[in-house]
Amino acid sequence: MVNQSRGDRAVEWVIVFLLSVVLVVVIYPLLYVVSASVSDPLAILKGEIWLLPKGFNLDAYVKVFNNQDIIKGYTNTFIYTIVGTVINLIMTTAAAYPLSRKDFYGRNVINLIIVFTMFFSGGMVPMYLLVKNLHMLNTMWAVVLPGAISVWNMVIMRTYFQSSIPFEIQESASIDGCSNLGILTRIILPLSAPIMAVMVLFYAVGHWNAFMSALIYLTDRDKFPLQVILREILIQNQVDEMASVVDDTLIQYMMDVEALKYAIVIVANIPVFILYPFLQKYFVKGVMIGALKG
Repeated sequence: MVNQSRGDRAVEWVIVFLLSVVLVVVIYPLLYVVSASVSDPLAILKGEIWLLPKGFNLDAYVKVFNNQDIIKGYTNTFIYTIVGTVINLIMTTAAAYPLSRKDFYGRNVINLIIVFTMFFSGGMVPMYLLVKNLHMLNTMWAVVLPGAISVWNMVIMRTYFQSSIPFEIQESASIDGCSNLGILTRIILPLSAPIMAVMVLFYAVGHWNAFMSALIYLTDRDKFPLQVILREILIQNQVDEMASVVDDTLIQYMMDVEALKYAIVIVANIPVFILYPFLQKYFVKGVMIGALKG
């Protein structure tokens, strides 16, 4: 090991301290929500929950999974996430691959036009009118198609193709008679597992957490995603039939609402927690390589 000076050790301890603070700030809210979701609602209402649960109680989870709005919202969100992520990957790859090729004429101009849209857009009203004129209002396509491609993600994928896959391999395949589509499917994509994993994570989490498009374009409650239902419960306190008012007391009603809030937050985030560990080994590699060169 290299001998460190006092200054280096001091800087190292400062960094460790700051990272520990950040870790606590990030982890504590998660632990608190988990503890509150399985605690006695009265203890939550009194503010007695700090870290560990009090009065183990799973009634909130039972009510969550017995509520048809939550189940329907969960199903809709899964559909929107899967369909939307597949569309995102296809569109992003279709844009990133040609723009990464050195022999693509006019790619710099096209890159400039595409990047321009990152900073300037028509706004909400023109987008709504476009969705309306395309007869997509109150359909799944109004949720998944307007965001079919992210320019930022496309730039990351394009840079990955340029910096991580030698262009000579593509030239060799072309000489052997391979078409552009064949080069993409047989060479580029098999060598791009890290960046594809990153794109899946970025897009899937974005679709899973999205609610603004549904609020704007959807009017049929049966098509609402989970996040809209969650928003109603957390912000508007519209718990419908989930919170039963015992003896018509406001206190019991508030207890039920508080317990439901934390349980729904946990249920809503479980798929993301499950997805991330499988993609973690590709995540850092894909982001770092895709960001090395512009």
